[in-house]
Amino acid sequence: MKKSQLLWPAAAFCVLILNGCAMQPVQAWEKGKLAQPAMKFDQDPMRKAFLEHVYASKEGASGGSGVAGGGCGCN
Repeated sequence: MKKSQLLWPAAAFCVLILNGCAMQPVQAWEKGKLAQPAMKFDQDPMRKAFLEHVYASKEGASGGSGVAGGGCGCN
């Protein structure tokens, strides 16, 4: 057998297996873990807002957070 004859069935098998894993919806009992405070990217919103303000003021340009600043801290 040629390599290409073995490659196509193997590739099709891998695609079917990976497709089945990616399409699983999150079940109701699994959502509790995602809603825990430990799963948040930033657990303290006030600290995050303060650090974004300081960063935007020091950089003197609008950052990725959507805040426009002049660099002097007087937004």
